Amino acid sequence: MYEERIYRRDFITGNLKGFEVVVKETDLFICAEKDLTSQAIESTLKYRSQIESYIEKHPKFKESLSPMPNDLFAMPIIKNMFDVTRRAGVGPMASVAGAMAEFIGTDLLKFSDEIIVENGGDIFVKLKTNRRIGIFAGKSSFSNKLTIEIEASKTPLGICTSSAAIGPSLSFGKTDATVVIAKSAAFADACATAIGNMVKQPEDIKKALEFAKKLEGLSAVLIVIADKLGVWGDIKMV
Repeated sequence: MYEERIYRRDFITGNLKGFEVVVKETDLFICAEKDLTSQAIESTLKYRSQIESYIEKHPKFKESLSPMPNDLFAMPIIKNMFDVTRRAGVGPMASVAGAMAEFIGTDLLKFSDEIIVENGGDIFVKLKTNRRIGIFAGKSSFSNKLTIEIEASKTPLGICTSSAAIGPSLSFGKTDATVVIAKSAAFADACATAIGNMVKQPEDIKKALEFAKKLEGLSAVLIVIADKLGVWGDIKMV
């Protein structure tokens, strides 16, 4: 079922061209130095086909809520999903949105030096200038009041969000937003799910951040639940 991405109404890209690409459940908002719609559709179809074909042969890949062993004969995006979710301790599909954003964004870097791919709150960025990303956290008092500044020199990287209140993704936690920053968008997506699952009440924020510190490869974590906020790592709030 289609869900309108209302937060995109406030997405200001400055000198970049913004455009949407929708292929079945994949709903992307992409910013590049020029309109790359045709290239983005081609890339989206390629990776969706690879994932759909793998699921058809290996249904457990879609159904499992726990890590699965790698498949040496799988396509690179599938291997990546196995790897990052094993490190985060969640099922392979917990990384699918971030993986799609990352692999499509990497493909588009052939045509544009600056790329932003947003896939349902999971973002891959490669920047030439510093940019700011606002945090939408549903009905929380912090919603649309928090902004992260992303330094161009630290990109490419992923900024991914898990929420029990927003979007169709499965979450066993209660956070309004669990935001994770990492070099890999697929890993950030998997970790956002794992960390978000741990927080069912504000008192859980501390243990979730302690867990996040042990996940090698994460840069920062931000957790919002109701009127409580927890932050850890290399993150610049403005």
